[in-house]
Amino acid sequence: MVTSYSIAYLGPAGTFSETAALRYLELLNPEQITGLCPYASIPQAIKAVARREVERAIVPVENSIEGSVTTTLDTLWALDGLQVQQALVLPVTQTLISRAVDLKQIQTVYSHPQGLAQCQQWLEQNLPQVQLIPTSSTTEALDYLDNPTMAMIAAERAASLYNLPILARAINDHPANCTRFWALSLQAATGGSHTSLAFSVPANVPGALMRPLSIFASRQINLSRIESRPTKRSLGDYLFFLDLEADANEERVRSAIEELRAYAETLKIFGSYSVLSLARPVTSEP
Repeated sequence: MVTSYSIAYLGPAGTFSETAALRYLELLNPEQITGLCPYASIPQAIKAVARREVERAIVPVENSIEGSVTTTLDTLWALDGLQVQQALVLPVTQTLISRAVDLKQIQTVYSHPQGLAQCQQWLEQNLPQVQLIPTSSTTEALDYLDNPTMAMIAAERAASLYNLPILARAINDHPANCTRFWALSLQAATGGSHTSLAFSVPANVPGALMRPLSIFASRQINLSRIESRPTKRSLGDYLFFLDLEADANEERVRSAIEELRAYAETLKIFGSYSVLSLARPVTSEP
């Protein structure tokens, strides 16, 4: 059993996940908190909750430019008992960090695949010949930055934490870039404006998805997101993640979920939760 209130996140320090976790700490009782625990990957952070190594995990689930963070969805589906306590929407501004004197000196750029994708147009225009290397987090490449031909795309906070120069700011292709994070726990939240669930269907046949979706349409329950993911059993076999703009405690939602069970092979309810915007600078320190 967990004896302290610690929170897992994708590390090391300086990632956007850490920033979201720091902001989340501000919402909690400081007397219950022992601190943040960095993990080397998103699946490791999520599994730490399932193994009761930590009380909660802050993990990215969706970016406004690149869409869903599939490793989060796949790991959540593979585990049992995890619940969404809170959704956190964090504005994301990407920064090019390097000891290079100018852009012409850079030969290699490191970042998380989401970071590279969020800056694709900027990279094509300003660094068209460089090698792009994906990493497990935006700050994993810190050890390489002693070489002035290397650069990484990360949060400005990372440059401050590690005393590294910033070569270019706000390089993400869309200024309104933001990422939605989930605070995951083994305990369910009391309710909220959104409900998340996932289900698989017994067979890939006509109407297999239409019938489950019609359950929510007939009750005037809006779906703010629907995402298909391969079950990994066979080609063309999918499961589906849904976000409902409603609380699972409402009678219409309860009845919809009960009806959905008749069509689903496997159904997982991740709980109802509120959505909080983090559109201001972090004030806490790790």
